Amino acid sequence: MIFKSINPFSREIIAEHEVLTDAQLNQKLELSESAFKNWRNTSFQERADKMKKLANILRAKKDELGLLITNEMGKILAEGISEVEKSAGNCDFYADNAEKMLKDEKYDTPFTSLSVYDPMGAVFAIMPWNYPFWQVLRYAAPAIMAGNVTLLKHAPNVIGCAKAIENAFLEAGFPEGVFQQITIDIAQVESVIASDIVHGITFTGSEMAGSSVASLAGKHIKKSVMELGGSDAFIVLNDADIEKAATVATQSRMLNAGQACICAKRFIVTEKVADEFAALFAQKVNALHQGNPLQDGINMGPLARLDLAEKLSHQLEKSLQQGAKLVIGGERENCNFQPTLIDFVDANNIAFQEETFGPLATIIRAKDENDAIAIANNHRYGLASAIWTEDRENAYRLARKIEAGNVFVNSLVRSDSRIPFGGTKKSGYGRELSEIGIKEFMNMKSLIIE
Repeated sequence: MIFKSINPFSREIIAEHEVLTDAQLNQKLELSESAFKNWRNTSFQERADKMKKLANILRAKKDELGLLITNEMGKILAEGISEVEKSAGNCDFYADNAEKMLKDEKYDTPFTSLSVYDPMGAVFAIMPWNYPFWQVLRYAAPAIMAGNVTLLKHAPNVIGCAKAIENAFLEAGFPEGVFQQITIDIAQVESVIASDIVHGITFTGSEMAGSSVASLAGKHIKKSVMELGGSDAFIVLNDADIEKAATVATQSRMLNAGQACICAKRFIVTEKVADEFAALFAQKVNALHQGNPLQDGINMGPLARLDLAEKLSHQLEKSLQQGAKLVIGGERENCNFQPTLIDFVDANNIAFQEETFGPLATIIRAKDENDAIAIANNHRYGLASAIWTEDRENAYRLARKIEAGNVFVNSLVRSDSRIPFGGTKKSGYGRELSEIGIKEFMNMKSLIIE
């Protein structure tokens, strides 16, 4: 079997990658097991030195790697370069902080008692195409700094990025087997999960695929972290800075052509300011230029695959049939989907109920702030949300009521190495990043000495 990398703007095949045979996959698993025996016994300083070198390599090659991202999945070049820089920053963060995050924890008892953290083994990662570097380095930097090794199954359309990341780890001096990308098909996933060396599974992707992977992890009694779909609420209240809210709304929905779990998707606006917000939002969306992601002046590239663009077109068409009003956009040519805004969406609309993975923004009008919170919570997803209001005390009170893993006030929703990130409800479980994230794939061991 062959995986093809297809440039989503030109539709040209840019690379082909052979899927591993079962025998080749077994060799990778054996190498992972061998590498772990040595890597787990290295010092934090040795790991940090290599991780710092990896960060420097990523920065030195950011233009080249950013171009690879653009060619494989279509985001504009500036966004691709920025993604590589953010990934390098995460490597630096864990190089600097992993040791103190994993220090022994002592308890107040009459005898000596403490918890220590041991690496698990291999972390098997199934990662998506939308942030092909960040999604990988987000989990890999803490896992490897903690003494684990990892096996990466990347999305079939960004195998070039997976190979580039593996080469960067090797160039930085990491031993063979510490980081391996494995080009495998879905049918081979269970054999990896079942392998004795694999003790943790991290998955980022769709709800349906995540359910299947979580089931396999449970079947083989392996720890898993799931970051699944999102339909993030962006709540605008009466006292919000409407101009700033509309500016960030445009960025939040249209960044990466709207292809992110934490993109704002449901813009819930109180009736008093809904018309003003909708007009400003439309104005800012209209100013965007979609097209060739390598061309100057282009704010948004194509969607990553043709099937994704076709699905979004279907969702838009049905949402309009269900009563939504098209404000701006709606046109599509192949993978090129124009920035689109629809208004007067309700909870029965497909654009409300389903995750829309692309540049389609929906405005939902709420009676008041309590209605806005109820609308935001009326969803099976609970990844992230935002509240816009000048009353910070009220924002804190309302944020506590929102059913989501992350709530941002007057700010763009984003992931940060210092802060735990993850979802609730059908958006998944477990956390990445911060001290909590690095401990997800550690074995906590209690020591009691009398």
